[in-house]
Amino acid sequence: MAKALILWSSRTGVTTKIGEAIAEGLREAGCEANVRDVKYVESESELAGYDALILGSSTYNGEMNQAMKTFLFTAEKADLGNAVGGAFGAFEWSFEAPERIFNTMKYVFKMKMAKGPLRLKSVSQKGGTETAQDYGKEIAALIV
Repeated sequence: MAKALILWSSRTGVTTKIGEAIAEGLREAGCEANVRDVKYVESESELAGYDALILGSSTYNGEMNQAMKTFLFTAEKADLGNAVGGAFGAFEWSFEAPERIFNTMKYVFKMKMAKGPLRLKSVSQKGGTETAQDYGKEIAALIV
């Protein structure tokens, strides 16, 4: 069974809920999905054994959360070139974080990426949960 790891960094919990909805979509598509707060990942060895890595951060003042920035330096040490990737995030008025994470994964880590990053205000917006689940299914189709 294909395995995906979803790591998030959230200020208010909205990004966490988006990550959990993405995991539901992955599971519906037949993948194992683990969801964790990125601040608890201590080394790149914790990324081994996953077919997909999906990273999420809220955007605050045009930036991703510091925990995600720090993690990206850790992840750069891992060999992720054969993994599938995706990026997501919540935003209030700007949405730079998911795009920056996505581009780092695509151009620095050289991962096979989903069509683009997922940007949502919340899963409670109309169609938000389904959109996040569909993103998980899109990533699952790349690894199954």
